Amino acid sequence: MEILWMLIVGGIIGWLAGLLTGRDVPGGIIGNIIAGFIGSWLGSLIFGSWGPVVGGFAIIPAIIGSIILVLIVSFVLRKIGQKKNHGHHA
Repeated sequence: MEILWMLIVGGIIGWLAGLLTGRDVPGGIIGNIIAGFIGSWLGSLIFGSWGPVVGGFAIIPAIIGSIILVLIVSFVLRKIGQKKNHGHHA
């Protein structure tokens, strides 16, 4: 049950990060959960664990970390997309 709660909270964190940045996290719900987990790890690494803790996540650093992650991922995906598109012009 605890793992399910962590997945839900991780998914919400990832979804919020996508919402706040105005970018879709690739991979739908699974992508949101992964972004939430990695983002919370990143956030606690950078900002430490403080503020309210829900489902094992320090919510505020987790959301900030997830936002950073979503921005990095969308930037990288855009760069990859540009390379693919620019290679085919004759």
